Amino acid sequence: MDVYPIKKALDIAEELGLDLVEISPNANPPVVKAMEYKKFLYEQKKREKIIKSKATKVVVKEIRFGPNTDDHDYEFKKNHAQKFLEEGAKLKAYVFFKGRSIVFKDKGEILLLRLAQDLEEFGKVEQMPKLEGKRMTMFMAPKKTK
Repeated sequence: MDVYPIKKALDIAEELGLDLVEISPNANPPVVKAMEYKKFLYEQKKREKIIKSKATKVVVKEIRFGPNTDDHDYEFKKNHAQKFLEEGAKLKAYVFFKGRSIVFKDKGEILLLRLAQDLEEFGKVEQMPKLEGKRMTMFMAPKKTK
């Protein structure tokens, strides 16, 4: 590869019937390449698509409880949460307090901690139960499988 001044590089690109594409504008001097601009854009999009497909997509599934959730309902929702964690999705479990049921904050926290304990072999707690407004939220991430 040869180093040419911009004017000469433009002349060479024009002579070849190609476009002068700036590859690295921050370099000193800027790096340019004589090629078809459409081909350059196509290859760039192709590279970005490959990078995007290799990136991990984080799925967050939610499970909602009430402060006075029954044992049968709890088991049902726990099984769904277990399935979500096994599939590799993150879990957002929350207790929603309606009206005056906010006085049962301790029941909500006990419920979420019980869920965390029941699911500890499938996932780990990312964020302990935390009260935000009328919701007490807890996040769980799946355990890495080999």
